[in-house]
Amino acid sequence: MTRKLEEIVEELSQADRQERIDLLLDFARSLPPLPDRLAAHKDASHRVEECQSPVYLFVELHGPNVALWADAPMEAPTVRGFVSMLVEGLEGATGEEILEVPGDLVQRCGLAEILGMLRVRGLTGVLRRVKAEVTRALIAQAAGTPAPA
Repeated sequence: MTRKLEEIVEELSQADRQERIDLLLDFARSLPPLPDRLAAHKDASHRVEECQSPVYLFVELHGPNVALWADAPMEAPTVRGFVSMLVEGLEGATGEEILEVPGDLVQRCGLAEILGMLRVRGLTGVLRRVKAEVTRALIAQAAGTPAPA
């Protein structure tokens, strides 16, 4: 896990219930827009199916480092906030660092205490999808083939 993501997790886990919600809302407002070259590819192959809200993820490798792009609706601020937290916390991470992010990240952040079970399942699905896409990109890179867009 990156130092930045560790700091975010620590801040959330130490916050009280209302502060966690406020932090998620802050993250939701700070999710950068998708670049135009990716926005045209918001389709089923990039959608996180476990999530009720339409969340789209894009992973690119630049050498050993991963660029993570995502889109989630403003109408789903907790999901958008979690996605933004991942984008910010994993910025510049290597594929290996991302694959080392613990699967119980949602619980470590204390989000399971403030969100319903379906939301927690969706957020866990987002993290699983990020890891799956990173794995796919690393395999493609090792094989010398471009990762699918």
